[in-house]
Formats: sequence, C-alpha cells, structure tokens
Amino acid sequence: MSVTIKNSMEIKAMRRSNRLLQDVFSGLREMIRPGVSTWEINEAGEKLIRDLGGVPNFLNYSGYPASVCTSVNEEVVHGIPSRERILREGDIISLDAGLIYDGYHSDAARTYAVGRISKEAQDLIDVTRQSFFEGIRYARAGLHLNDICTAIGAYAEDRGYGVIRDLCGHGIGREMHEDPQIPNFAQKTRGIRLQPGMTLAIEPMISTGSYDVEWLDDGWTVVTKDRSLAAHYENTILITDGEPEILTLSPDE
Repeated sequence: MSVTIKNSMEIKAMRRSNRLLQDVFSGLREMIRPGVSTWEINEAGEKLIRDLGGVPNFLNYSGYPASVCTSVNEEVVHGIPSRERILREGDIISLDAGLIYDGYHSDAARTYAVGRISKEAQDLIDVTRQSFFEGIRYARAGLHLNDICTAIGAYAEDRGYGVIRDLCGHGIGREMHEDPQIPNFAQKTRGIRLQPGMTLAIEPMISTGSYDVEWLDDGWTVVTKDRSLAAHYENTILITDGEPEILTLSPDE
C-alpha cells in the first residue's frame, strides 16, 4: 500500500478543486424537486463543473457514462442518469460527483429529499450524515484508519441501520481512487497510522435494512438486496496536525 502525503502546494491544489465542487453541489441542491429527471441533474452538474474550469472525473471513468451518479431510493451508489427517471414526491436521491482542477481530484456525495419525505427516510439521511462526523472525530494524526471505520459503523449499527460492506471510501489526490481503502465498519486490523497531508474520501453508505447489495444489469447501479432505502454521504478531508479539514463542506452546510 502506498498512501500519498501531500505537500503544501498539493494541499493548496486540493483545496481549490474541492472548493469548486462545493459550488457544484450548491447548484445541484436547488434542482432537487418532483418532476426533474436524473438526466437533467447530470447535465446541469457537468455544465457547472466545466463552467468553473474543472473536468468531470466520473465521466467515462472505467466506462461510466455520466458526470454525476444519481441513485434513487434503494439505489446505493452509481445510479446512471436517465431521461426516463423522473423524481417523485417522497423519493430520496443520492448525488455523487467530483471534478479535476489543475490535476487534482475532488469527490463528495449527498442524499437529498424530493419534496416531503417519510420520517423513516429523513432519519436515514440524518444518521448517514452524522455517521460521517462520528467517524472523522478520529481523523487525527497519530490515530489509525480503523478508528474512523469503527466509529462510522458503530454509530449506524447501534441505531439499527445496515452499513454497506461491499463498497468503501478511499484516498484521493492526483488520482480519484488512491490508497487506502476506507471501509465503513470495524476491521480486524488497526490499519495505517494517519499522518498530516493525507487526503481521504470518507463516504458512509447506509440502509434501513440489510447491508447486502447487488449490481443491476447495467453493470453499475448498486441496490440494496432487500430493496430497503439507502443513503450516501461523502466528503474529501485533509488530515492535519489538529482537527481534520473538510475540503468539500460549504459554509451553508
């Protein structure tokens, strides 16, 4: 395993790339309402990325055909945008997107309510988001990677939720996916010791039912096997000498 430690110039570049992604999500959030297609969201996301001077890093990544992953209800991640998929009142949708700016990647995900949603759905969104913040309490130099993994999983599982095991977070920098892999549940080993300059994409994926998932025939869309609701929350963070810095969290969030 080779985990990259960013120098001061690289950290500045990561901050710029991730700051632009904040603006992309601020724009996309305003679009989420009944009657909008997931394709419209994708088109708007790509335009925002390019207008800001970035390049969508999801587009054509290993053949993925869009710039924004749009995952609705039981879809956990990697949903493919479609003109036929129209958002309806009561849905939840997870958007996962990133961009490249000046050679450095950013990556984030959010789950949004479409109109009025059930208490079950809102609680899932809230727990998924909070599990991220529980995890990064341990994103400190000198602690171990598994401290983050354990905290995320324990918070969600203690509240009766399923923590997806077949997908994980990752390092990020000049490549979208770098070492280390970052599961969202406790591991048998402590993992690497965290060091200042590491940039990590932490991304809890949580369901109201089982953690088991399956891939649809399109080869991309991951759904809960029991078709329970799923939510996704992700930020790119920087390990520092003190508190972790969340690079993709905008002031209004």
